Amino acid sequence: MAKETKQKDIIIIGAGMAGLTAALYAGRMNLSVLVLENALVGGQIANATGIENYPGHKVIAGGDLIATVLQQAESFGAEVDEFDPIERVDLTKSPKIVETEGCIYEADVVIIATGMNRRKLPLPEEAKYAGRGVHYCELCDGHMYQDKVIAVMGGGNAAVDAANFLTKYASKLLLIHRSQLKADTVSQERLKKNEKATICLNTEIESLHGDGKLETVTVIDKTTGKEQEVAVDGIFVNIGVIPNTELFKGQVEMDENGRIIAGEDCRTNLPGVFAAGDVRVKEIRQLTTAAADGTTAALLAEQYLSKMRQE
Repeated sequence: MAKETKQKDIIIIGAGMAGLTAALYAGRMNLSVLVLENALVGGQIANATGIENYPGHKVIAGGDLIATVLQQAESFGAEVDEFDPIERVDLTKSPKIVETEGCIYEADVVIIATGMNRRKLPLPEEAKYAGRGVHYCELCDGHMYQDKVIAVMGGGNAAVDAANFLTKYASKLLLIHRSQLKADTVSQERLKKNEKATICLNTEIESLHGDGKLETVTVIDKTTGKEQEVAVDGIFVNIGVIPNTELFKGQVEMDENGRIIAGEDCRTNLPGVFAAGDVRVKEIRQLTTAAADGTTAALLAEQYLSKMRQE
């Protein structure tokens, strides 16, 4: 049975903060907008228990913040479709093609806001303790561990910067890395000078333990082979990220890490294709910058559409 073909002005791929903000702005400009999300609306931030750095809210749960933006977008006519996986895209055509399991969509503009996923802690117990001692966003969840023992896993800039940040909460902080640190010297020296911090190199986490929440971890010294159980209240994992861009490879220009190359105007190498939020190459990745990208992409998309239709 042939799939139905539907037309939209703008298709937004991804329903995190960037995608929903773009939908809100595009909807307000009387454009027909479809947001496609192959998982839960909100992305990673939906699981944040308390956000304290989003303007206008002293503290708000990630799910509540996303629900508000979703309601705003839908109130302006944006359609949000969850759990209809995208099978293929052709962003080089005009109109652009986005085919899902259930439908073929055509649109003059596509905004890619698919975000990224942090690499998960590669242990079988990770799912059991996710959000109950295992975390992936120090800015979102660090405050939960005031005066607690915190571990950070990783050795790059993201991990060492997270460790430096988390020392403001921790009574004791452990940086655990399987080899030598790769972070810049300034960040390393700052952490080494902090009396709360202990750096454990050539060390790996072997297992997690606790009744309902994380209580201890088993670590192994790779040099000596010695194992020990260490009391830890929370682990923040920073072992790399995976941009959700596989669908667009060979069409949209990307860097060596798989992030989409787009400037502060969110324009990609393809006319009518914009990238917003964590999925694009940029230095700062926060909720506020994701919302800013969504705003920029939607406003410039409207300008693109107006100019195209005048021609």
